[in-house]
Amino acid sequence: MPSHSECDAFPLAPLASISEFFPMLTRETLTPQEALVCTMVLVAAADGGITDREIGTMAGLVQFLPVFQGFTAQELASASDATVNLLRDENGLAHASRLIRNALPNRLRETAYALACEVIAASSEAQQPSLRMLEMVAHELHLDPLVITAIERCTRARHQRV
Repeated sequence: MPSHSECDAFPLAPLASISEFFPMLTRETLTPQEALVCTMVLVAAADGGITDREIGTMAGLVQFLPVFQGFTAQELASASDATVNLLRDENGLAHASRLIRNALPNRLRETAYALACEVIAASSEAQQPSLRMLEMVAHELHLDPLVITAIERCTRARHQRV
């Protein structure tokens, strides 16, 4: 651990508030892309942590899917960190759910659920807390049960092994 004098070599500017690091936390709205990332982080963090595999899956989805066109790796990191910090608040889950629901137009709600399914499928074994969070996401987004089943089945089919 560096001594105090070593730290003085790199003085930090005073930080006015947490919002300087995570402006997403103080806004009442998210962009649709931030809401999609928030949804992925919710299901990934539901079992108490986010694995490297889940992070890699989220990064890959952001890098290649058209819905994330123009969304940078830095924005992914900021949105992910802000979501994790939001979840630490007493009512963080309810606040995150409201932000996601309000940010996503109907046409992107199925996309959000599909992305959440992809993140869970990236784990070698889905844990019960993640599956419960996935149910909560489907409920909050007001998705049709047939759509939910179709998305889950497609995700399962894509991740089958020989």
